[in-house]
Amino acid sequence: MANIKSLCVYCGSSNMVSDKHLAKAHQLGRLAVENNIKIVYGGGRVGSMGRVADGALAHNGTVTGIIPQYLDKLEVAHKEVNELIVVDSMHTRKMTMFDQSDAFCILPGGLGTLDEFFEIATWKQLGMHDKPLIVVNLENFWDPLLNLINHQISAGYLRQDPDNIYSVVNSIEEIFTQLESMPRTSIETDIKRL
Repeated sequence: MANIKSLCVYCGSSNMVSDKHLAKAHQLGRLAVENNIKIVYGGGRVGSMGRVADGALAHNGTVTGIIPQYLDKLEVAHKEVNELIVVDSMHTRKMTMFDQSDAFCILPGGLGTLDEFFEIATWKQLGMHDKPLIVVNLENFWDPLLNLINHQISAGYLRQDPDNIYSVVNSIEEIFTQLESMPRTSIETDIKRL
C-alpha cells in the first residue's frame, strides 16, 4: 500500500450504538497499523471515533485527531493521540482532515458523518481530487443512503457513475484490499481555491 500513508475515518461519536460497530471501528484502527497507515479522524475519544483511535494506539500506530474548539468538550477530545489539532471551526476541521489524508472511509455515523461524506464525494465528483473514498456498509447500515443516490441517478440529478466517486465494501478487511488496488492520485489538489 505504498500510495496510501494516511486514512481519514469519518464516523460517529455516539456510544449508544451497536457493539459490533464499535468493535469494527477498533479493528479498523488495528488493521491500519498492520498496513502501516496513519489514522486521521475527528479527534474524539467516544463512540466509533474513540474506538478507531484506541485500536491504532493499542498497536503502536500513529493517530492524528482534528477537532474544533467548541467540540473539544462535547466530543471529549482524545488526549492520548499522537497529534491533536484543535481548530477554529468545522470548515477548518474538514479542510485539515482532507489535507492530511491520502484516502477516506465512511463508517456508520450520524449527520456529521453524512456531511463529511457528501462534501468529500462532491469534491471528487467535481474533479477537485481523486483520492479514494470508501463507504463501509457494515450490516447494510448505508443501504438507505446508497438507495437514495441510485434514486438521484434515475431521476436525472446525478449523471456520474457513483463507482467513479466511491467504492462500497461490507467489511473492515475489504477497506485495505480496496486501497491496495487503487491507482496513485494524479490530481494536484488545492481545495482552498474555492
